[in-house]
Formats: sequence, C-alpha cells, structure tokens
Amino acid sequence: MINIFKPIASGWGLIIWVVICYCPTLIGIAFSPGDWYASLQKPSWTPPSWLFGPVWTMLYATMAIAAWLVWKRGGFTAQRKPLTLFFVQLALNAAWTPIFFGLHKPGLAFITIVLLSLAIIATIAAFRRVSQIAASLLIPYLLWVAFAATLNFSIWRLNT
Repeated sequence: MINIFKPIASGWGLIIWVVICYCPTLIGIAFSPGDWYASLQKPSWTPPSWLFGPVWTMLYATMAIAAWLVWKRGGFTAQRKPLTLFFVQLALNAAWTPIFFGLHKPGLAFITIVLLSLAIIATIAAFRRVSQIAASLLIPYLLWVAFAATLNFSIWRLNT
C-alpha cells in the first residue's frame, strides 16, 4: 500500500526546516550595521553591503535542505546528534549579529565566529555519516563563515 501522507509530511518538514533556518535573520533585522559599523576602518577587500543579503539567503536555504535531508532519515530520534550539532551552530550563527552589531564587540564576535566555524565542521562530519549530499550542502556555508571570520578579525584589529 502506498502511503500518500509521507510525501506531504516530508514537504511540511522541509517548510519547517526553512522557517527554522531563517530565524537568525529576524535577529539580524533587529541589529543592523548602522552608523557604528559605517565608522569602522575596514580592509579594502570588504564586500559591498548589498552582497550579504543574497549570500545569506542562499546559505540559509542550503542549510535548511541539508538539515531536512538528515531529519528525513529517522527524525530527531534517529538523528539526535547531528541535528543537535546543527542547532548549536545555528544558535552561534544567531548570536554573532547582536554581539558584533548590537554590543559593538568585534573581539567577542570573533570568538563566537570561531566557535561557529568549529560547530559547522562538527555538523558537517555528523551529517556526512547520514547523507553525503547534506554534508556537501554545508560546505559553502563553512567557506563563507571562514571568510566572515577573517573579515571580523581584520575589523577588530584595525579598530583596536
């Protein structure tokens, strides 16, 4: 017998993962760069402001698909470790914006983004055991966060 509800449930699961992954953007809206960031010295290779929105839009989408692919392999019960790691990195992701832009603490933000990078690496390793595709979908995210960490460090050093 064909279970017609399984694809529907799977589709709703993807929608839920998309909503979860875009939650950090709500925090980002509350802590925009503003005048403080504009006044900072930045390296010449700082990307234009307009680039961040499209990049993060794509990254959050691929993160959602990756988490969904892992979740589909038995849900939270079967995938507790990889999905817990995913939520840890997502929390660190969400924490960075208020630390950097809200508290104006680039040094503390750098520590946060290094921890975020390590959490992403651990998540990729855990996801790889479940789905190579899911792990691969997180590679652009890791690369962008590594770039952002370098930018964060440079801004911190230029302004201390």
